[in-house]
Amino acid sequence: MVFSSIIFLFYFLPLFLAAYLALAPWRTAVIVAGSLLFYAWGEPAYIALLLVFIVLNWAMGLAVQRATSLRRPILAAGITANLLFLIFFKYVGFLCAQFDALLRLTGAASLPHIAVPLPLGISFFTFQGISYLIDISRGDVAAQPSLLKFAMYKAMFPQLIAGPIVRYRQIAGEIDDRSVSIARLRRGIEIFVLGLAQKVLIANTVSLPADQIFALPADQLTTGTAWLGAVCYMAQIFFDFSGYTNMAIGLGQMMGFTLPRNFDRPYLAQSVTEFWRRWHMTLSSWFRDYLYIPLGGSRHGPARTYANLLAVFVLCGLWHGASWTFAIWGLYRGAFLIAERAARPLASVRIWRPLRHFYLLLAVLVGWVLFRADSLGAAAGMLKAMVGLGAAGPAAMPAARFATASVITALLAALVAVIAPPLGAWRRWARGIPAFGPSGGGAIASAAAVDGMRIAWSLSLFLLTATALSAGTYNPFIYFRF
Repeated sequence: MVFSSIIFLFYFLPLFLAAYLALAPWRTAVIVAGSLLFYAWGEPAYIALLLVFIVLNWAMGLAVQRATSLRRPILAAGITANLLFLIFFKYVGFLCAQFDALLRLTGAASLPHIAVPLPLGISFFTFQGISYLIDISRGDVAAQPSLLKFAMYKAMFPQLIAGPIVRYRQIAGEIDDRSVSIARLRRGIEIFVLGLAQKVLIANTVSLPADQIFALPADQLTTGTAWLGAVCYMAQIFFDFSGYTNMAIGLGQMMGFTLPRNFDRPYLAQSVTEFWRRWHMTLSSWFRDYLYIPLGGSRHGPARTYANLLAVFVLCGLWHGASWTFAIWGLYRGAFLIAERAARPLASVRIWRPLRHFYLLLAVLVGWVLFRADSLGAAAGMLKAMVGLGAAGPAAMPAARFATASVITALLAALVAVIAPPLGAWRRWARGIPAFGPSGGGAIASAAAVDGMRIAWSLSLFLLTATALSAGTYNPFIYFRF
């Protein structure tokens, strides 16, 4: 079940919220039951795996907290158990394929093909469990004694299958004491609808030409077609993932939880380093706090710092998927961060701001081609076509075939959404509208007018997305495969 589906919007969510609001004394149990149902809807075969993760990390957390001399071995065992599940389900097929390739080079018999289905969200709730155990060992948070409350944290459906990566300490206070108010419900609905519109009206529209173009063989890629595919994917991945994040944050608000922000207008960054500080911030901060800093961070000289950065970003790339394209993408990201760190003495040189922004967008766009391509060969073919060195033949597909009116409109909407001020700035602007009439009544009337505009805006977006969904639009979710 995905958030942008008719079943979720018109059946699951209304029934869940009705039960959650009506059964106030049992809200924790309602979240657990609703989350397990949500996960089982799409992955019934792996509901037992999720329950194992819950019990394992709850028990290991208590063990880490109670241990004294054996704390480090127990922590290591808990982290290892989490990673073994992730390696088996996500990487065993890839590792066996690489080993098989080595065997074939030596003339040995090949290994049988191993295909293990990837459970939804396993990367996210694995990292969530690891951070929980490490934070307990560091004394940053106390272990949750209630299995039911821990199950609520671990299985909470808004962030279960595609993030943001919510650390236990970020919502520990709200697990035991959270409030649900009309104001939070309204704000949650507003954020959710905004994310839904990002996903359905923009990401879904540009995802179809992106998928079609990236599926083309090299001899059918013209320069214009390759650029259109890359730009469409650049828009798709941002509005797909940020839209999902906004929906998750909005759902959390409706339930009384404050989930962490995951994006900070990354396409307005001025460097690759700044971009990755603004993109998928919960993942970036996770790797910083639990891998980069423990490896030594930048405390042991430039060479060690650069090695740490490369290790972190290659592993971050492989976290997204078991493929050489993801590893190379991670290496590509790390190389830019190292180059920008090494060039810090040039920071005082004034470079025209639009030129810095162009550099950032071009670097990120090339990276997204590596990220999206099915193989390194396919990525090379796309990049060659983009610079005019492709192998386009008589059967080449012109860009006009994919650049429909709806795609162009979605790309323009994406551009406006990227450069427009964030939602909070609009609210601050609205509060600053001068009141008309007598000082008291006029202010009330102005506030009511602003509220009315916000409600009308959210309702309009919801009706547009519902109409698009009812028409059966293309509706993939990129991060479900990670």
